[in-house]
Amino acid sequence: MFERKSEGLLPWPRFLRRMALSGLLASAIVSVALFAGVMGYHRIAGLGWVDSVLNASMILTGMGPVDPMTTTAAKLFASAYALFSGVVFLSAVGIVLSPIFHRILHAFHLDDNRG
Repeated sequence: MFERKSEGLLPWPRFLRRMALSGLLASAIVSVALFAGVMGYHRIAGLGWVDSVLNASMILTGMGPVDPMTTTAAKLFASAYALFSGVVFLSAVGIVLSPIFHRILHAFHLDDNRG
């Protein structure tokens, strides 16, 4: 996906396209995780759709739960979803930032043919 050390830096339009694709991939991953959380909160915890979206999005962004879980199954789901959400959030950030870090490191490692 990324250029090799022997290749030059990507032109800005191609780099911006790479950034857009990374953002799209991260958004897709977060959307799937949000959908899983909404379905879990709705079916397992018995929350309404809006409350399920609120709880899933708050957990996914690391803000914490909104509604208290009353059943054992709901508490176990909320715990598992919180752990899962932490991994998803950090992975999404890594996917978005990886082209930037690669470009910076690649610029430092370009061969200097001037002398």
